[in-house]
Amino acid sequence: MLLQQQGSRVEVARPLMFSGKIEKVSTFINTAYLYLRMKMNGKAVTTQIAWVLSYIQGGVAEVWKDNLLDELAKGESEIETTERLFTKIRNEFGETLEEKRKVEQLWTIKQGGRTCDKYVQEFKNVARRSSYEGRPLIEEFKRGLNGAIRRKLAKAEELLSTIGEWQERAVRLDRNQRQSRAEERMLERNAACLGGNAQPRGGYGGGSYGGRGGQIMWR
Repeated sequence: MLLQQQGSRVEVARPLMFSGKIEKVSTFINTAYLYLRMKMNGKAVTTQIAWVLSYIQGGVAEVWKDNLLDELAKGESEIETTERLFTKIRNEFGETLEEKRKVEQLWTIKQGGRTCDKYVQEFKNVARRSSYEGRPLIEEFKRGLNGAIRRKLAKAEELLSTIGEWQERAVRLDRNQRQSRAEERMLERNAACLGGNAQPRGGYGGGSYGGRGGQIMWR
């Protein structure tokens, strides 16, 4: 937002067209609010509301605006002030779309090559702002786990009821599995080293000998 003093006139930046993108919600509302306060303070509320709506164009916001205009024309809308309009815009395109985006992220995140600890932390961060809870949240968590961990969880005899219990069990299984693999690799390296040093130089495996004066000499 930019204010420029030119003599006795103050220039106020107008908002950019808003199409419903979540990252633009706060900027649009703040810019529009400042302009209304500085330039349209004496105008009728209906005029101010119409002016704000004129800057909502394109994307999902266009359809939302058309529906709202129909409600206003029929007298069915509860929007009577610009403050209520801004609140409705923030709720519609801010929190609601943020929630939808978090749900979409829940569908796509996977453990992959990461430790289960890191996967759990990302899952918690995304799930915090989603609408998922209870069994649906647990199923999404299990879906993103690596197959080996997911199969071990399915074979567990103890029944788990909360997402926290599932996450704790998955982390423990993942740690045990990684520790087991590390130990196996160490044993393989030790076996390879022992195998390479099993034959002594010039030993019985491929050496020859000859004698001179009754003395055996290895070649």
